[in-house]
Amino acid sequence: MSRTALSRSVSASLLFVLCAAIALAQAPKTPKYDKATETTLKGTVGEQKTVPGADEGTHFMLQDGDKTIILIHVGPEKFLKEIEASFTKGDKVEIVGSKVKSAEGEDEILAREITTKDGNVIVLRDKKGEPVWHGWKL
Repeated sequence: MSRTALSRSVSASLLFVLCAAIALAQAPKTPKYDKATETTLKGTVGEQKTVPGADEGTHFMLQDGDKTIILIHVGPEKFLKEIEASFTKGDKVEIVGSKVKSAEGEDEILAREITTKDGNVIVLRDKKGEPVWHGWKL
């Protein structure tokens, strides 16, 4: 290989690595479960929404009366349908999860377990905080 061709090849490789690094730096950071920030909250299910995307899914606002407490990240919509888990506005729930900061700096909870009004425990993450839907064909 000539010196000029080698130089072009190295330049192209460096440009590719630089572009990849910039793309990763600009990608939104998905909060990670942190066992050290695990907490338990009780309240009622408020406004619900499903956000598209690989790391998103079903969310709801946890409320105490008319006061909104915090946003709860539940899990992928397809996974929740598969395990027949659903939430209705006004349902009383108990959440065990990790308190994290959103990209905007807001407090949020990554739910590990949700106990429903009838006492059913919906397990969303294992004891280490790893999502149980990983490995499922969704």
